[in-house]
Amino acid sequence: MTNDGRKRFIEVRQLRKSFAGKPILQGVDLAVFEGETLVVLGGSGEGKSVMLRHLNGLERPDSGEVIVEGRRLNDLSEDAMADIRKQVAMVFQGGALFDSFTVFDNVSYPLREHGEMDEPAIEQRVTELLDMVGMARVEHLYPAELSGGMKKRVALARSIALQPKAVLYDEPTTGLDPLVTHKINLLIRGLQRQLGFTSVVVTHDLKSAFMVGDRFALLDQGRIRFSGTADEVRTTHDELMREFVEIAL
Repeated sequence: MTNDGRKRFIEVRQLRKSFAGKPILQGVDLAVFEGETLVVLGGSGEGKSVMLRHLNGLERPDSGEVIVEGRRLNDLSEDAMADIRKQVAMVFQGGALFDSFTVFDNVSYPLREHGEMDEPAIEQRVTELLDMVGMARVEHLYPAELSGGMKKRVALARSIALQPKAVLYDEPTTGLDPLVTHKINLLIRGLQRQLGFTSVVVTHDLKSAFMVGDRFALLDQGRIRFSGTADEVRTTHDELMREFVEIAL
């Protein structure tokens, strides 16, 4: 099935997940189309991050299925899943940088682990990546020397090092001030347009969502309650979705 002629890149069907007997996801159905940015909204504790981690196999479902480019993740070995994670990269909420590594070492890590590049090519690629995210000439710094916004940029540079087909963002602007939040949103949107990859952004911030999103999905009580475009979000009669809109506007 397509959306405006685009293929489904990720499909989620009746996804269920519990932890310690507590249901978190209770039948999530979701589609992400090639080249779009889908924003997943929802309140704290609704399972947005849990759902996101299923999209590249960091979590395995209790039941239901996740399909990426026609490959059913439920059926894949860990070795095969490693290939999926190269194609579907993730930017974690805190950045998840290695504290004992410099910026250069953090960004070059996936190139050394999964690539076949010599040292001059790695150095050139890291320079290109840091230029893309506005972090030139900071290769020698350590994460402890970076601001929150700088850490997010470095984490984003690392996530796109292997030229993935999709990038998953877990609360990319949490803890940032409004100016830095605005810059990170512009960066997310700009890179998506420049590189053409598919994006899924998890957030509870609808102002950020409108800056980066093409389509929106609202997770509530373990299911997708609403999905639609920005215009459909603004005109919906869904009570919970309207609450999000009113807070944002």
